[in-house]
Amino acid sequence: MKDTSDENFKPKRDKTDAENVHSGHRQRLKRQLLEHGLDSINDIGTLELLLYSTNRRKDTNPVAHALLREFVTLSGVFDASLEALKAIDGVGEESAILLKLVPQLGRRYLISRAEENAVIASSDDAGKYFLPYFFAETSEKVLIACLDAKQKVVVCRKIGEGTINAALINIRKIVETAVAYNSSSIVIAHNHTSGIALPSQEDVFSTKKIKEALAAIDIPLVDHIIVADDDYVSMKDSGCL
Repeated sequence: MKDTSDENFKPKRDKTDAENVHSGHRQRLKRQLLEHGLDSINDIGTLELLLYSTNRRKDTNPVAHALLREFVTLSGVFDASLEALKAIDGVGEESAILLKLVPQLGRRYLISRAEENAVIASSDDAGKYFLPYFFAETSEKVLIACLDAKQKVVVCRKIGEGTINAALINIRKIVETAVAYNSSSIVIAHNHTSGIALPSQEDVFSTKKIKEALAAIDIPLVDHIIVADDDYVSMKDSGCL
């Protein structure tokens, strides 16, 4: 006969019990987020919250732990490739896409704020304006900001991928963009993925060529900003322009 005494009897937990436990944890995390903000939640909890939308019933805590074990930090998780994320047990394609979307959403948000009535009247203005465009960017790109007579940004456009030297083949595009938006002046910017914002010899050479091309149509190149992570250098202030 089976022993059903209190000491030996262990009731079987069914799937519903497990779901209730996970649901309770989710509700507590969500309540903490609403009441105290994301700063009150650690990295594991942050990943759990993100993964809830792509894992309606699954416990995302083990997945969050696995992601941080593999990529160490939140930035490491968000910067990982789609394939590397999908290689983590419990991370499907939808979850991987969501994680890759986070830094890109952050960049779009920061750009949206930077574009509101933006005026570039100094090198500091230019640096602060361009920083959001390169937030969490892992590849090099070149941007042009067209300014009106009051130094207000009319438009900001990407005019090249890769190093600034590669943008030399896009000088025609730079000129066409400046003319198309009736620019009184322009500022260009590109990023160094090396993490060092100092101008290289290629940067100096390419900038001079771009400046000469714009001078031919009486549109001054007022500055060239080099961005690396959260730092920037003005080539004008550095005496390179």
